[in-house]
Amino acid sequence: MKTGVATVPLDTGRCPKWLFDRMKRLSQGIFLAIREEFGPEEILKRLSDPTWFQSLGSVLAFDWNSSGLTTTTMGALKEAIRGLEKEIGIFICGGKGKTSKKTPEQIQQWGELLGFSKEKIDKIVYASKISAKIDSSLVQDGYQLYHHNLIFSEKGHWAVVQQGMSEKNSTARRYHWLSSGVKDFVEEPHSGIISNTQGKPLDLTARKSRENKKISKELVTEEPKTFLKDISLISEKGGYLINQKRLPGFTEMQLPNLEFHWHPVLQEKFDLKRLEKTILFAKSQTPENFENLLSLKGIGPRTIRALSLVAEIIYGAKPSYQDPARYSFAHGGKDGTPYFPKRQELDRTIEILEKGIKKSRISIREKTEAQKRLNNLNL
Repeated sequence: MKTGVATVPLDTGRCPKWLFDRMKRLSQGIFLAIREEFGPEEILKRLSDPTWFQSLGSVLAFDWNSSGLTTTTMGALKEAIRGLEKEIGIFICGGKGKTSKKTPEQIQQWGELLGFSKEKIDKIVYASKISAKIDSSLVQDGYQLYHHNLIFSEKGHWAVVQQGMSEKNSTARRYHWLSSGVKDFVEEPHSGIISNTQGKPLDLTARKSRENKKISKELVTEEPKTFLKDISLISEKGGYLINQKRLPGFTEMQLPNLEFHWHPVLQEKFDLKRLEKTILFAKSQTPENFENLLSLKGIGPRTIRALSLVAEIIYGAKPSYQDPARYSFAHGGKDGTPYFPKRQELDRTIEILEKGIKKSRISIREKTEAQKRLNNLNL
C-alpha cells in the first residue's frame, strides 16, 4: 500500500459550516458592541483599516495569512447583521464573484428603503464603481479583482473592502477605502493596501504620477492623433527608439535623447484599431479631468497603460512604480518583521475587540478561545 502526505491550502476550499456559524455569532457581538460604544461611523473606520481588519479575521479564528480571511470575514459579517442593519447602522453590499457585480443594485435597494435622495444613492454607487476601476486600472499590480464590498451608513459615509488575486504567484491583495479619507479619487485615495508580496506595479494613484495623469488626459482631449501615432511607433519593433537611415556605404542612426530604463509595458502589443476607437470616443465625451476620463465606459487598464507609456517615453512624465501595499501581518512583530508594532494602534484594537468578545452571544469556552487569539495578535 502506498502512503503519502498532501498539503492543501485553505484558500482553495470552503470555510466549514461550524466555523462560519461561530464567526457570524462572534462578529455580530463585536459590531453590536462597537455600535453601542462608538457609533456606526466607527465601524466603517475600523473596516477601512487593513491592520484592524486582519486582526478581526484572526480573532474570528480564520487563518491570518489566507486570502480567504477577507471573503469569509466579510461574508460572516454580512450574514451576522442580516435583519439588524438598521439597529447596527451599517449596510453591507456586494461580496465575492458574481455577488460583487450586484453591489450597485443592493446600494439602490437599501438607499430607497432608507429614503435616500437619488443624488445620494448615485454618489454611493459611483464610489463603488470608481474604487473598483481604480484598483484594476490605476494600480496595475497584476491582481484581478474578484471580491468587492461597499459598506455605508445612514449618513451616506462609506467604506470599501475589495480583494484581487494573482494567478501568476497565487497570492491575494486587499484594498481598503474610507470616504472621509478620500480627497481625490485618483490621488492616494486608499486607507490601506495589504499584501504578502511586493513588486513594481504601475501606480497612477501616487502623488508622483500626477504629471503623468495630466498629460495622459491632455493626449486624449487635445492630441489624440499625435498619441495614436506615438503609441504606434513605440509598439513597433525598433520603432521610435532607434531610427535608422541606410545610404550607399553609410548608415545613420538617430537615438532620441530618452532615458533607457526598465518599463513593465514597453514590449506590450496594443490593439491599435481598438485603441483608436476608444480614444476617439473618449475625446467626444470631453472629460474635464483624469477622473472623468477613467470613469468613461471602455477606458480600462490597457488604455491607461498606453497613455501612461506615451506620457513617460515621449513627454518624460514618469509615473510611480513603488508598490503601495504593505505586508499582511496583523500588528507587526517584536523583532521588527515586517515592521515594529505600534503600541497605541495595538491597544486600540485590543480595547474594541475585547468589548465585542465580552458582549457576544457565544459560549464561555468560545469567548475564552477568542480572547486567547486576541492576546496573540502581536505575532
